[in-house]
Amino acid sequence: MAKVHHRTVAVGGHEIFYREAGPRDAPVLLLLHGYPTSSHMFRHLIPALADRYHVIAPDHIGFGRSSAPSVDEFDYTFDALAAITRGFLDVMGVTRFTVYTQDYGAPIAWRLALGAPHEIEGVISQNGNAYEDGFVPDFWAPIWAYGEDPSPGNEAALRPALGREAVEWQYLHGVPDPSTIDPDAWEHDLALLARPGNDLAQLALFRDYRSNRVLYPRLHEWLRDSQVPVLAVWGRNDEIFGPRGAEAFCRDAPDARIELLDGGHFLLESHLDEVVGHIRDWSDSRPAR
Repeated sequence: MAKVHHRTVAVGGHEIFYREAGPRDAPVLLLLHGYPTSSHMFRHLIPALADRYHVIAPDHIGFGRSSAPSVDEFDYTFDALAAITRGFLDVMGVTRFTVYTQDYGAPIAWRLALGAPHEIEGVISQNGNAYEDGFVPDFWAPIWAYGEDPSPGNEAALRPALGREAVEWQYLHGVPDPSTIDPDAWEHDLALLARPGNDLAQLALFRDYRSNRVLYPRLHEWLRDSQVPVLAVWGRNDEIFGPRGAEAFCRDAPDARIELLDGGHFLLESHLDEVVGHIRDWSDSRPAR
């Protein structure tokens, strides 16, 4: 088993926690997590890929073990999270990388791609949306409403998303055998969500999510022009980002590889071995860039 290091680095006056494994001279694989988790979601994936990649997985600001300033001290937007990630890569000396995106990690990755399009050597999207096709309407309706009008009523409709029932549901929905999901995963997330003031940070990101949609046309142009290799390995039962979001990559990346597995939103909790196998096979078949 590969040795995984747990470190922190200062970026823009904030402490960024990250997990790291693999040879430093190997190709870099940057893992960007989603809501409501952290690099903890990659705890099993990192050692499984460290024989061929220099794997790096940071916690976003407000998540995991990274700094979690109040909303008065930090602008919780996806632009700001991407800027911190950009600074993290600069501090780490990373100039070329394959990016693995999931959930919130996707809009952060897309900003990195649009800001420095020649740095990204490949895209692995695991339930990380890049198309309108992927949004499951019933889930997203209250988020769009809150983004349009952050009224007390619309906020009240979203606050349950910060609670135990909703977080457990994100891990368990769409999983054929829920007993295979380690409950420590959601307990870890809930403990961090419960930090004083973190609810306001998460609400700010819910409110800002609509800003990601306007990037999609530019992202699709980048996919077409760059011909970057794409692997979409997706839990096809996800009721947040549906499988059409995976299949849509083929419109702009015709050679994209699409793998729909019988799982939900947090596919690594139930289908780790299958995901690792698809990544290894895709990596072996990629043309040199």
